Amino acid sequence: MLTRKIKLWDINAHITCRLCNGYLIDATTVTECLHTFCRSCLVKYLEENNTCPTCRIVIHQSHPLQYIGHDRTMQDIVYKLVPGLQEAEMRKQREFYHKLGMEVPGDIKGETCSAKQHLDSHRNGETKADESSNKETSEEKQEEDNDYHRSDEQVSICLECNSSKLRGLKRKWIRCSAQATVLHLKKFIAKKLNLSSFNELDILCNEEILGKDHTLKFVVVTRWRFK
Repeated sequence: MLTRKIKLWDINAHITCRLCNGYLIDATTVTECLHTFCRSCLVKYLEENNTCPTCRIVIHQSHPLQYIGHDRTMQDIVYKLVPGLQEAEMRKQREFYHKLGMEVPGDIKGETCSAKQHLDSHRNGETKADESSNKETSEEKQEEDNDYHRSDEQVSICLECNSSKLRGLKRKWIRCSAQATVLHLKKFIAKKLNLSSFNELDILCNEEILGKDHTLKFVVVTRWRFK
């Protein structure tokens, strides 16, 4: 079987951000034209503009941030193509949180611990690596079955009713994964209030209607930081 080697610089144009000229980090795609950028670069750009940085097409006249989305596939491709990029980004994030005196989010800390345990097992020259690995895998699987989001970054939310047509929730404070979306919240509220459809609801932050596909992490970054 013939194989062909392609140099990384030959495809750099397809895996770099047009705004910072660096490799894509937290790749985010404009739904209107499918051009992709680093999330932080794009969010900062759209605070002052409503067009795509590449093709200049109007994303949305007033709420362009509602028409961009995380591109997990593209980010996975970039991390696989560029050696050491994912590890370097994890290290930068850890240093950032430590500098602010904040706890490292669970997803970063979890990956770090796994990497450290793997390295320590090799250094110690363990002879029962397979047996230990199988036991740890079994325990981890059992733990995952009990809590699917144990290592996710968490966010606390106050859900207040802003309509006379609806009653408020008995417990307005909830804590959930930062990867949950606004649509998840709408379905949760609809179930709690016994509504026939979650489409009857709108969720607002700072008096702005949030897109159903926005993750809570995205809302924190783009909305709450101004408050």
